[in-house]
Amino acid sequence: METQFLMQGSNLIIASVLVLALGKFLNSKIPFLSHYNIPVPVTGGLLCSIVLTLLYVIFDIRIDFDMQLRNLLLLTFFSTIGLSAKLNTLISGGKTLVVLLAFAILLLVFQDIVGIVVALLLDSHPAYGLFAGSISFAGGHGTAIAWGEVAEEAGLQGAASLGIACATFGLVAGGILGGPLGGYLMKKHDLSRSSNEPQLYEVAESNKPAANVEKSTSAMPLDASFTTLLLLALCVGIGVNINDWLAGVGISLPPFLTAMFVGIVLTNLADVFKWDFNAASVNRAGEISLQLFLAMSLMSVQLWQLANAIGPLLLVLMLQMLVISCLAVFLVFRFTGKDYDACIIASGFLGLGLGATPVAIANMQALTSRYGPSTKAFIVVPLVGAFFMDLSNAMVIKAFFMLPMMEQILSALG
Repeated sequence: METQFLMQGSNLIIASVLVLALGKFLNSKIPFLSHYNIPVPVTGGLLCSIVLTLLYVIFDIRIDFDMQLRNLLLLTFFSTIGLSAKLNTLISGGKTLVVLLAFAILLLVFQDIVGIVVALLLDSHPAYGLFAGSISFAGGHGTAIAWGEVAEEAGLQGAASLGIACATFGLVAGGILGGPLGGYLMKKHDLSRSSNEPQLYEVAESNKPAANVEKSTSAMPLDASFTTLLLLALCVGIGVNINDWLAGVGISLPPFLTAMFVGIVLTNLADVFKWDFNAASVNRAGEISLQLFLAMSLMSVQLWQLANAIGPLLLVLMLQMLVISCLAVFLVFRFTGKDYDACIIASGFLGLGLGATPVAIANMQALTSRYGPSTKAFIVVPLVGAFFMDLSNAMVIKAFFMLPMMEQILSALG
């Protein structure tokens, strides 16, 4: 008889911190993990999910997780991204953003083509290929669930389950592949960050004397921490309310996107009114929320649910990894400058295309913590991933569903 437990609240936080500590310990003790820049949450989270799978398979003990706290952490993280986005840095990344978006759209098309080809080879309806394509890999769990419900209502049985399985595999693969590929590009092209380049996480302090920068990064006064909490509360609170209002008028956007835009507005208003806040405190909050979010996401992966279709899933995953790796190395890296920033962007691109924006950020942080910051990457990649890619994916998916071969579910899509 199955025994089931629900982990939530403080227990979930404790478990997440322990998972992060485990990941950090393993990365420090196993040279392979640190050498290939595997993010700490990926190391600890995957090991935890394996242990939980063994508990379920051997002892019939199932542990589920309440993800409301994880969703709040995601809003917090994107709020810190917004609070770090000065207008001058947004403008400086304009050309690169357009280039990256173009390759992101190209990736979406390739992912769907690969998925449809695999579905046809396995003698399945081609619509299943879209759930082994951009719906799940670039879109993630939320997109897979949303489109899966529509497809199943139209008679495409198991579409949502397939989408969730592919999204889960992609989440893991995106965290594993991004760091090594970024490290490979770094060494092959002998890249290093210029000390004269601005730093995203210290943008607010970059024009101050060295003594002030040291003070702001090494010491975080209590009032700075309270200011950070206020800013984050405003971003999350106002962002959620704006998102609810937009939904009421028929505009559907991810809640983290509106929270990020509120952060952008607040940080640039602060510049206008000469109001200084501690950038280091904001950035630490972002790092903590991201690490905890990824730890919760990966430790809650239910690997046993993927066992029944492991063969086709691995085939799809290998092909999708090959496609995105080629795009990242031969197109994204080359056409975004072939420099240090381009290397970090390429690593983030892998996270966007296989997992989600937080995975992209984790990949980039794993590299920048070792080699140095990249302002452009931390502005361009989240913007493409959090907003433009979702909109582009919706249009690409709609276009593929309108193909004659998709007649089975066309009627449900209007």
